[in-house]
Amino acid sequence: MKIFINGTGSVSPQETAAGAAFWPSFIPAEGNRRKVVDPDYKQWIDIKQIRRMSRVIKMGVGAAQLSLQEAGLWQPDGIITGTAYGCLDDTGVFIKKMVEQEEQMLTPTAFIQSTHNTVGGQVALLLGCHAYNNTFVHRGHSFESALLDATMILREGTAKQLLVGGLDEITHFSHAILERFGLFRHHVDGEGAAFFVLGTVQGPAASACLAGVQTVYKPADTAAVLRARDQLLATAGLGWADIDLLVLGQDGTADAWYTAMGTGKPALGFKQACGEYPTASAFAMWLANRVLSLQQAPPELVLQGKLPSKINNILIYNHHMGSHHSLILLTVC
Repeated sequence: MKIFINGTGSVSPQETAAGAAFWPSFIPAEGNRRKVVDPDYKQWIDIKQIRRMSRVIKMGVGAAQLSLQEAGLWQPDGIITGTAYGCLDDTGVFIKKMVEQEEQMLTPTAFIQSTHNTVGGQVALLLGCHAYNNTFVHRGHSFESALLDATMILREGTAKQLLVGGLDEITHFSHAILERFGLFRHHVDGEGAAFFVLGTVQGPAASACLAGVQTVYKPADTAAVLRARDQLLATAGLGWADIDLLVLGQDGTADAWYTAMGTGKPALGFKQACGEYPTASAFAMWLANRVLSLQQAPPELVLQGKLPSKINNILIYNHHMGSHHSLILLTVC
């Protein structure tokens, strides 16, 4: 059974919500942090509700609405999200008040909005969607777990169209703490939200299919990742020779994992555009879908090789901090 990508939406450190092919102009990183370029959220959310929403909720709602608009769908059969950090800013607010007020007279709003499933719940409230709603919090595999769940539900036939997304935010405190751990010594901190409408019936805007997802946790060596890659391709009826383009999490720094995967193939690096965060592969999937749709790629993201004249199959490979490795296969439809 084919799973079609009927709609996509992204709110990222590039102007991906502006309606251009990829973005109007590439925005380079300033320092070691990339912040989302916020679109005008008033086009999707009532101004009274916006005041009560944190940044990550607005990012998620905006990306979800963009994907639904592209798919021409207003009521999905379920909403599945993946996030490692959840509503980090609201969590900080709640914990700070709990300490300052000595656990007395705490407002329930900050607690309610601090949970990881707030974004999925808020999207459902705005849509009036009472169907399946689930959030996966699996660190660097959060978005991939959401995709796997959606794939199983669609193949079971209990839903026809699902809204699936991945998102994470940076806060001042989280960036400062992670920077002290040395995580951004060689990488740029990032954030963003990307949503997709996945369905078993091809919609008018669909140009790609989700052909498979594979995750590997703490592989022993590069050979283990390559075996997972070959297994994923074999399941989809493809071989390494059928892959026309790689989309890698490599951001320009030396990395043995990406070097082993990228041998002999043209490749794009997506973290130059969005930065490093646990659900960055959601942005990679948005980018790969757009490449398949337009049959072109942003020149500033080319890592190696010359793009073929016809791109049929794209393999996304990413790892988060060397422990969470994932492979996502998209094919043209």
